[in-house]
Amino acid sequence: MNTSVIYALAAAALFGASTPLAKWLGAEVSAVLLAGLLYLGSGAGLALVRCIRDRGWKRSGLLAGEWPWLLGAIVFGGVLGPVALMFGLTRTSGATASLMLNIEPVLTALLAWVVFKENADRRIVVGMLAIIAGGIVLSWPSGHASGVSQSWLGPIAVAFACLCWAIDNNLTRKVSASDSLFIAGSKGLFAGLVNCAIALALGAHCVPVHVLTPTLLIGFLGYGVSLVLFVLALRGLGAARTGAYFSTAPFLGAAISILIFGESVSLLFWLAAAFMLFGVWLHLTETHAHMHLHEPLEHAHRHTHDVHHQHEHAGDEPSGIVHSHMHQHLPIQHSHPHFPDIHHRHTH
Repeated sequence: MNTSVIYALAAAALFGASTPLAKWLGAEVSAVLLAGLLYLGSGAGLALVRCIRDRGWKRSGLLAGEWPWLLGAIVFGGVLGPVALMFGLTRTSGATASLMLNIEPVLTALLAWVVFKENADRRIVVGMLAIIAGGIVLSWPSGHASGVSQSWLGPIAVAFACLCWAIDNNLTRKVSASDSLFIAGSKGLFAGLVNCAIALALGAHCVPVHVLTPTLLIGFLGYGVSLVLFVLALRGLGAARTGAYFSTAPFLGAAISILIFGESVSLLFWLAAAFMLFGVWLHLTETHAHMHLHEPLEHAHRHTHDVHHQHEHAGDEPSGIVHSHMHQHLPIQHSHPHFPDIHHRHTH
């Protein structure tokens, strides 16, 4: 299996598990403060990991033109998205919210296809339509479940969070060749501090230690480590395909809500799950290959000397050793199965 696919699935597993756990914690914490603490745990944990890895703080390596993309990703994905999700979780069940998160990869793929001109094959489009159908069924008002009022308001808030994260995913794709720890850690620290400040300004109370500790840990794993893996997947798969693999996340979240927290679900839930599962299957089984041309390109990222990296070094680094430096790609034309990764962002 492609390493980038493993990254995407692992990111999905961590984030999927964090959704029902965040809802469980949210019983004692305001929505905005909970979002802030989750991201703060993510940012602080990743900053510590990066300092340990680099034996001190090092520059990001981002180019001047890449900073606006990162800042935009932080605002949409780190501030607006989590607040909308936490608000939605207070007005819908954890299982419903978990499956509603399948809308994120759909919107990610649509934006990647329409706005950022990333390729989307017929199979991807059909899969998106199936997931949208599941989202519509899941959003239909159905009275009460598990003591949580079911109305349009909760699912719409979750859907808005998905839109914010879809924008975030496509903006992050623009800087995915850079240090994933820095990208994810910066988003976590900035979003965490902003959301916590907003929550305190709105009158939120301090969180007791027995709630704070698991919240920060869930944020580190479900938002931080998950985002690092997601960025690595973006580097190798592109935004639409990474979103497709990431769409497995809500099923794990829904399973946790049902099996561990004992939430009841209706027939509409299982019908929506069937639609979404079909869409996810179409995404996961999609392949793409054709004759394509690589334009000249110069950038820096971790790589080995494979078919796309045939350049000389001043030193004696073996081709099998992963390393990072600024390097140049010469024009090449060939055909092989590929995704719209950082080396395959050509038109079709």
